[in-house]
Amino acid sequence: MDHPASTNDLAATLESGGVALGLLDNTYSPTLVEFYGELDVDFVWIDLEHGGPDPWDANLMEDLLRAAERTNLELLVRLPDTDPTLVRKALDLGARNVFLPRVETATEVREAVKSARFRYDGSSGDRGLGSPRARRWGLADDYIATEDRETLVGVTIETEASVENIDAIVDVPELGFVFIGPLDLSVSLGCPGEVDHPDVQEAVEIIRSNAVDAGVPVGGLGFGMDDVNEKATNGYQMLNLGSTTGALQQTVTDWFDAYESDRPVSE
Repeated sequence: MDHPASTNDLAATLESGGVALGLLDNTYSPTLVEFYGELDVDFVWIDLEHGGPDPWDANLMEDLLRAAERTNLELLVRLPDTDPTLVRKALDLGARNVFLPRVETATEVREAVKSARFRYDGSSGDRGLGSPRARRWGLADDYIATEDRETLVGVTIETEASVENIDAIVDVPELGFVFIGPLDLSVSLGCPGEVDHPDVQEAVEIIRSNAVDAGVPVGGLGFGMDDVNEKATNGYQMLNLGSTTGALQQTVTDWFDAYESDRPVSE
């Protein structure tokens, strides 16, 4: 029985110059991941840095991946560390899109990207060759070439040091994308929470312009749909629209605001 690999639609969208729209599922629910796929979301961000399951918890990660695969949805998995071993583990479980937090040097980025490749930059890569879930336990067709082609490794640029090194970072071969993190940037630049601070905005523009000039796709957070629309016309190709809990909060609040009778107020 043949087991042909499916195309990574997120990677294909970025390569074609398109814009991918997704959201953060901060409930880590396979049911909701599956549902978002039915809604034709381009990707669901699973953040293992600020919350969620232990990234080594294979069973839960496999459930999230199965839900995404059933509805042809791409998971975007942010790992809690740049450890190449962790990158390889996530990919062997079946994730195809991973990105790394708080990177600061081109050297650590190159090591992480190389760890996701069997062949890298004209030489050998550092990915282990076994028969894990990503290979359908040995049944997948053309596994080596397919994985190298369909795997996307990106980085979050969110510290002062990473901004200073952005030229070298975006020059790393086969870097899939840079995701701009203005919240952590605001902390690193000494103005925590002030994403509109001139220093933060200057850093964001340095990241964006350098990535665009280098031909590396740019991802980021959308702060409302006006901001999303503006960023989509300004070089961003991957935009997070919001989160599960944020959407629920807005919906429930709107319901309560529209309710015309009195409600008891919690103290």
